[in-house]
Amino acid sequence: MERVHNISFEKNKMGMTAKNRIASAILTAFFTVLGIVVVFPFVTAVLASFRPGQELIRYGLSIKLDFSEMTFNNYKYLFTGEHSYFVWFKNSMVLTVISVVLTLIICYFVAYGLSMYDYKLKNLLFFLVIATMMVPFEILMLPLYQEMIDLKLINTTAGVILPGLCGASTIFFFRQYMIGLPRELLDAGRIDGATEFGICIRIMLPITKPAFAAMAILSGMGAWNSMLWPLLVYRDADKFTLPIGLNTLLTPYGNNYDLLIAGSCFAILPIFILFLCFQSYFIDGMTAGAVKG
Repeated sequence: MERVHNISFEKNKMGMTAKNRIASAILTAFFTVLGIVVVFPFVTAVLASFRPGQELIRYGLSIKLDFSEMTFNNYKYLFTGEHSYFVWFKNSMVLTVISVVLTLIICYFVAYGLSMYDYKLKNLLFFLVIATMMVPFEILMLPLYQEMIDLKLINTTAGVILPGLCGASTIFFFRQYMIGLPRELLDAGRIDGATEFGICIRIMLPITKPAFAAMAILSGMGAWNSMLWPLLVYRDADKFTLPIGLNTLLTPYGNNYDLLIAGSCFAILPIFILFLCFQSYFIDGMTAGAVKG
């Protein structure tokens, strides 16, 4: 009887192993195809950045490799031509760094108050924060613009950064992450004589590094790629960011698609490097934020 049971168990185990292998193969094939679909536009853009503008207009974007037609002239003219690419790049870098740092600090403290303390209006305040996510930016654009005029912040970096400092999605993510942290840490810090601010900075802040890394990448991408609001606020050409500056390459008198594609490919590098540096924290933060709470 025991032998029959063992044989049946082995058959079930072999059957489950075969099913797992088939499922793994199907998932691998699916994500391979999905990865190719996602990477394909980027590869075509990179290859196009080494082609002359006439070839782009004639044949469009493709993955055809013809080394005889490839040249570095697009990048050479991009960096040395009669336009301000590095000025745009510097402006975008400054805007992104300041925006990300201030956003993470402010949203962390707001989320800390919404997750670590209990008070009467806690749920109402959190609901109001989430409600702002349902309002499209296009509706808030004109009131914000009028507010910047009243505050005399038009054509300033502060006018671009200020409206987006307290992002509802960033607060929501930090709160969901910190809800899963043990409250005993707060009690232990109080017993050791730490102040509430000391607990927040010295104990809880280091634990939330994965959340900070994940939100730094997402906030950085948003600030780096932002175009509409900076376009409304800035007036001087020497303050333009990369998205605005690259858009000026398309004019009624000529479209520099070769420079536009080369500049776009080079503009990806900062975000790509940022992701490579923090990818382990990013994965941990996104996973924890998705299941905790």
